[in-house]
Amino acid sequence: MSTRQALLELQDLRIAFGGQAVVHGVNLSIQAGERVALVGESGSGKSVTALSVLRLLESAQLSGQVLWQGQDLLKQTPAEMQRIRGDEIAMIFQEPMTALNPLMTVGAQISEVLQLKKLLSRRDADARAVQLLAETGIDDPERRFGAYPHQLSGGQRQRAMMAMALASEPKLLLADEPTTALDASLRLQMLQLLADLQQKTGMAVLLITHDLALVRHFAHRVAVMEKGHLVEQGSLVEVFSNPRHPYTQKLLDSRPTRDGLAEPDNPSKPPLLLAKGLQVLYPMTAPGFRSWFKKHYFTALHDADFSITPGTTLGVMGESGSGKSSLAQAVLGLIPHGGELTLDGQFWQGSPRRDKALRQKVQVVFQDPFGSLSPRMTLGEIVSEGLRLHRPSMSEPEIEAQMVSTLHEVGLTTADFPDLLNRYPHAFSGGQRQRIALARALVVEPDLLVLDEPTSALDVTVQKQILKLLQDLQKKRRMAYLLITHDVDVLRAMAHWVLVLKKGHIVETGLAENVLNRPEHDYTRGLLAAFPDD
Repeated sequence: MSTRQALLELQDLRIAFGGQAVVHGVNLSIQAGERVALVGESGSGKSVTALSVLRLLESAQLSGQVLWQGQDLLKQTPAEMQRIRGDEIAMIFQEPMTALNPLMTVGAQISEVLQLKKLLSRRDADARAVQLLAETGIDDPERRFGAYPHQLSGGQRQRAMMAMALASEPKLLLADEPTTALDASLRLQMLQLLADLQQKTGMAVLLITHDLALVRHFAHRVAVMEKGHLVEQGSLVEVFSNPRHPYTQKLLDSRPTRDGLAEPDNPSKPPLLLAKGLQVLYPMTAPGFRSWFKKHYFTALHDADFSITPGTTLGVMGESGSGKSSLAQAVLGLIPHGGELTLDGQFWQGSPRRDKALRQKVQVVFQDPFGSLSPRMTLGEIVSEGLRLHRPSMSEPEIEAQMVSTLHEVGLTTADFPDLLNRYPHAFSGGQRQRIALARALVVEPDLLVLDEPTSALDVTVQKQILKLLQDLQKKRRMAYLLITHDVDVLRAMAHWVLVLKKGHIVETGLAENVLNRPEHDYTRGLLAAFPDD
């Protein structure tokens, strides 16, 4: 480590809320032009550590020192901190849709920073904002300048956030999970863009993340946090090749594995799910008077052919807008579709009454375990809802026995959680909530589970636990899975077959081993490049 003065230095930083300590004596330094990754799971304290640098934590008790070019930021006046924020230290937040003002165009938001921080005229600020949008890789920056956040894709919004952060030419950029909401290929693109901009401007970057695959391709140094403690730090090579702390070793060992995957059933066995020429169309408004006389449609899924046999997993991969969600909704009978689609030889009828028996055969587990569970229902009400609908003849003792058995199957027992059935979702962790969502789906004993990004909202160690649970359940119950994911590591661990979608078209399909290891299509190779198998 260089002996010159650090750009930023945290000395015995401690953070507490209401007297409860959440960060315990962190010591960390960042040199000018350096890329440092602060790594840890949810609740480790990494985000509040970064926010404390800019003193953005309301009602937090801060002690120790946050030295910015030798000056302690904890002793600066609010006016001085206002000058430092953006001017010298900027921040990119995890979810651009909530960080950007929905009532202002992205160009106006960037221009506002330039007028306030660089004292540019409105005309010069607008011109510079367009230039910044172009530098961050947004296509047609003049047109995007006048777009509102909701009119941009996730990747474009994140690029706009980056342009806003770079507008005042900061010396340090704090990037808090800047790629979490993006597709795999976009994650690598955004990280490469950030690295290029960092080299061009000479700024330092503190990347806050739980994604070790990204850290491997970005950081010079790595610092690891666990439960508010900085447990290990060192160069990228040191930490990844020779981790000393057990927690670091656990994080690095959390990559999903294929070891527990069930052997696929005989391929000659009749398929449980069969799709031939499956199409999904959405009505759209055409410009001018033409829409008065003829209906216009956007085709989200074009003539898809695929099948799933019992006990096997079909993984579907592709970027946002590729048609993954439309395919899943059609399989679940939630949207109208063309072509042929049968589940156990039966068609969706489009009627709640006539489709009731078929709905028991297919269940879904969503991406966000908190958003998919009603906060006003107890765990018992959530898990029993399907049983009461599909098996009305069951008595209350039978329903409770089935619930307890299923919850035990997913790793939630009354021994570990007293009064389990009367608890609400907020009383459980993210991984535990996803187990509840699994139990809700499994309790009616379905033949097919649609898994929509089932682990993307979870930490790496919890992700591995949930995937292992899904592997065990498939072995035990011989269920089929339709797995929607952008995470190639998850596909490697879970899928028997893989289907690749691009703009609604199937561009490649086949055995997972062949598609993931020897892809034939350029688009597939591009997706896999975001998850190198190293």
